[in-house]
Amino acid sequence: MLRTTDPFRDFDRIAQQVFGTTNRPAAMPMDAWREGDTFVVEFDLPGVAKESIDLDIERNVLTVKAERVVRNGDWQMLASERPRGVFSRQLVLGDNLDLERIEAHYDAGVLRLQIPVAEKAKPRKIEIAGVASDREQTAIEA
Repeated sequence: MLRTTDPFRDFDRIAQQVFGTTNRPAAMPMDAWREGDTFVVEFDLPGVAKESIDLDIERNVLTVKAERVVRNGDWQMLASERPRGVFSRQLVLGDNLDLERIEAHYDAGVLRLQIPVAEKAKPRKIEIAGVASDREQTAIEA
């Protein structure tokens, strides 16, 4: 039996497993959406202990860092597709978000961040005062 292998195809497969693709990073896939006045971001972190997750904000950059512990012992690995060790991901958050009021929850391997929209970024009405007292004040929605 003659078997041919393509080393470049094998290399591409391994690289996608380790580094992920631009559409789906391997270590920490994420979804983000807006619900009313709140932005929600969820990270999939199966097999990661809550205590090993670290969230930091510096200026408007949010860094999520987590560790999936490598098992030690007298055993032999038969298949290894889940990334292990320390991995992180950074998000640049806009100025229209209230970074002082971020809430984080971790349940069933999903880290959920809720980031409220800043009051200064919400639509508001601005009153316009008239010069004469007999004129009505007019409101313009901004």
